Amino acid sequence: MDQLSAEEARVLGSLVEKSFTTPDQYPLTTNALVAACNQRSNREPVVDYGTETIELALRSLDDRRLARLTRASGGRTVRYVHRMQATLEVDDEQASLLAVLLLRGPQTPGELRSRTDRYTVFESVAAVDERLADLMRRNEPLVERLERAPGQKENRYRTLLTDQTGQVVPADDPMTARPDRVGRLEARILRIETALGLEPFEGE
Repeated sequence: MDQLSAEEARVLGSLVEKSFTTPDQYPLTTNALVAACNQRSNREPVVDYGTETIELALRSLDDRRLARLTRASGGRTVRYVHRMQATLEVDDEQASLLAVLLLRGPQTPGELRSRTDRYTVFESVAAVDERLADLMRRNEPLVERLERAPGQKENRYRTLLTDQTGQVVPADDPMTARPDRVGRLEARILRIETALGLEPFEGE
């Protein structure tokens, strides 16, 4: 299968995520899917896709048999569902891992265990490792383990469904080493201090 574009990856990941986390609102309308793709939490990077971008991605995903439109019984509103599990032949645990990798880029098994807890429960990091290994052992692998960068203590994994090579996290980059709001603010302050020639603030 050809790799997904960034837009297709975000749409597919969002559909899978919402099927697990908000089943009462799934399948998703176009507007709901726009909001899901553009939400500012649990996404790396944050994007601002419009309806046209989402619809183009959906058409491509439909051609790949990864998503399709549907209508509730007697309903007139078009909604969308993913078909990733049927087309790629993955179970709930594997789909959860793939969705988080699509939405947030390369991650460690520990990060994946934490970030899939709204989808499914992995009893241990070793259980995540086992399912990642399953995805790597396929005839057409869906995941690969990245080389550990200097200073990194854990291996990171990325999905091969899309090109995430530009999202590998350098160990010494404060902007990406802590992908949370506080980390981003600290990195921004550090850049400002450096630009002004100030000594970095070490804190108490």
